[in-house]
Amino acid sequence: MAKRKQVNLSVGRGEKSKTGGLTARGRAKYNAATGSNLKAPVTKKSGLTPKEKARRKSFCARMEGMPGPLKDKKGRPTRKALALKRWRC
Repeated sequence: MAKRKQVNLSVGRGEKSKTGGLTARGRAKYNAATGSNLKAPVTKKSGLTPKEKARRKSFCARMEGMPGPLKDKKGRPTRKALALKRWRC
């Protein structure tokens, strides 16, 4: 299996959102560097197509099972917690 190329993304350059996840700029940079096709998060619960519902449910199931805390040592939410909140998991 080929190793994926590392892409350096940062909040300061506007590629990561302070509320969790990547911005449109970050997704574009990642997609260009790796040949991926990342899409924007599904941030609403109602009025979704069946495909969007399945994508949201799949993301929530995968992300909730990830190891790691939801709060850091200072009591602030981690990137994991922010992403779960943004996707309304």
